[in-house]
Amino acid sequence: MDKQETTSKYFDSAWYLKQNPDVVTSGIDPYTHYIQYGKAEGRRPVPDSFFVRNVKRARVLRTVLPVALKRCGGVRRAMIKTWSVFKREGWDGVRSRTIFLHSQVTCPASQSLTFDRNDYTEWIRRYDTLTDETRATLRARIEGFSHKPLISVVMPTYNPKAEWLIEAIESVRKQIYQHWELCIADDASTNKAIRPILERYAKEDSRIKVVFREKNGHISAASNSAMKLAKGEYIGLLDHDDLLREHALFWVVDAIANNPDAGLIYSDEDKIDQSGHRYHPYFKPDWNPDLFLSHNMICHLGAYRTDLVRKLGGFREGYEGAQDYDLALRCTERLTPQQIVHIPRVLYHWRSHPGSTAQAGNEKNYALLAGERVLNDHFSRTQVSAKAELLQFGMYRTRYDIPASQPLVSLIIPTRNGLHLIKQCLESILEKTTYKNYEILIVDNNSDDPQTLEYFASLAGKDQIRILRDERPFNYSALNNAAVQQAQGVYLGLINNDIAVITPEWLDEMIGLANQPGVGAVGARLWYPNDTLQHGGVITGLGGVAGHSHKHLNKGAPGFLWRAQLIQSLSVVTAACLIIKKSIYQEVGGLDETNLKVAFNDVDFCLRVREASYRNVWTPYAELYHHESATRGYEDTPEQKIRFRDEVLYMKKRWGDLLMDDPAYSPNLTLDYEDFSYAWPPRVAL
Repeated sequence: MDKQETTSKYFDSAWYLKQNPDVVTSGIDPYTHYIQYGKAEGRRPVPDSFFVRNVKRARVLRTVLPVALKRCGGVRRAMIKTWSVFKREGWDGVRSRTIFLHSQVTCPASQSLTFDRNDYTEWIRRYDTLTDETRATLRARIEGFSHKPLISVVMPTYNPKAEWLIEAIESVRKQIYQHWELCIADDASTNKAIRPILERYAKEDSRIKVVFREKNGHISAASNSAMKLAKGEYIGLLDHDDLLREHALFWVVDAIANNPDAGLIYSDEDKIDQSGHRYHPYFKPDWNPDLFLSHNMICHLGAYRTDLVRKLGGFREGYEGAQDYDLALRCTERLTPQQIVHIPRVLYHWRSHPGSTAQAGNEKNYALLAGERVLNDHFSRTQVSAKAELLQFGMYRTRYDIPASQPLVSLIIPTRNGLHLIKQCLESILEKTTYKNYEILIVDNNSDDPQTLEYFASLAGKDQIRILRDERPFNYSALNNAAVQQAQGVYLGLINNDIAVITPEWLDEMIGLANQPGVGAVGARLWYPNDTLQHGGVITGLGGVAGHSHKHLNKGAPGFLWRAQLIQSLSVVTAACLIIKKSIYQEVGGLDETNLKVAFNDVDFCLRVREASYRNVWTPYAELYHHESATRGYEDTPEQKIRFRDEVLYMKKRWGDLLMDDPAYSPNLTLDYEDFSYAWPPRVAL
């Protein structure tokens, strides 16, 4: 390689983008573009001296390192990711990614035009395409497994398209992990081409077992017939027209090795159309019981401990279309959360074709209605006073009953002046709220506006309202903690003074959830006055500490896989409207009034609630308007900036890497934006 070609690797990427505008729309990083196209056309950057090159390298690293560490989730993960790239692609791969990241940071035009954050095809090309080197690495790791369990893949089949059936079977045969068996039950297919295919495969491969049912019994009966053939420790479910990734069973066994007590293992999934194009990935959270009651988030790929499934009697007939949802629900009733393991990798392709559920949830309405029934059966078995109902978009809402004798709720509202806001807040609560047994504690933090003070005086002696004067300097945490000491309610409501009720049943909804065993804090769906989403829950790690889920989403939009419309467990909900049992609030020590006087106190509080083994829940069915920071303002003075910086540093010191590992989020989703777009790169190492 000549001197000019050697030095060309250290060119200024921003300069190259300016000289070659076609790079902006190519989706290729500048150096790779130069290697593939620039050299062929004689377009070479001017070589720099040794000193200049090294100065440029230092500048690039200084710019890139903070962004890379944030995206990867810390130093350790960044090092693992870098090592993984180096093993696959050498130093050229590391340089290429460094230069591309530098171009994103330093060239906004390039970032906006070349980078579609939801380009799944490009994401697959970069991060989810197996190479021969990756396959060799996985095979070497298999040799190191101390235990290699037999995995029984269970496949019921009935009149599938022959070529899709063959592809499904071949996807099992191509598994990198080879200690499997494929158990197929043909449910009396009338297509004469099916039996010869199955007989041929059974003859060619002793690991493929087939039973031919004499009478069609539908999918539950056929699945049970296939399961009778299973000898493995775990069973994995595969539909007759879907596909397993070739490393699917490897990652299942890897999960078993790391979680020997696992009873249920599930992975991410995507869809594949009739031409083989992958699309619509579902990057799932870790075990999320409330989201699971909203839809079958386990679905594909699901692997179950065989003895547990047999103890439960296998699949129940009469629930066809939702038989796997029913099985998963019954299994989760017997397992602890630690025994339900998520693999954050796309291991299953769900075939989409006309008439399939993958193409549209309402393609099989009987399946949706069966799902409603299995959920209500679940509530009956677990003695939960609730009812599931099918939503228009094919998922479910659970309505929890509130106790007949409504427990007292203490709504705590700190305020200073802001007459219009506090008056609007109080009137909306008093006029609209259908839940009746509550008291309101207004914490007056040094109001000096005569009209506000006159308004507070007019409230004196009114039922349900108490005015608590607190003259300390503003400390949101301390104001609430002090008010809690005077609260008489079984439940507490932390409410901002710039909140206004939209749905009259907001408090019924939140108390119904907060009353469930194991639930800690409950959060509401909050809208800006322009009807864009302010709070859809909080995701830790966004922006370095935490950010709002689906912030600024338009009203009515579903969000990522409908998550802006579904009840779900979240690590954090905002204290702008939060309900929690007083006993739990006191158990975890309330808000941190020493280290977090203004910002992140609700994030820290919810993480401590989670640390105490409670789960925090967000519901979209309690809706309120929120004029965010209308009275406190923004961090724009030197003192406020210093205080905010110190609160950020405290959060990172207190919670460390946990901030980057939100179990309600996916490592395949970004920490740079609040819109659930893809992570570039994902925070999952080989």
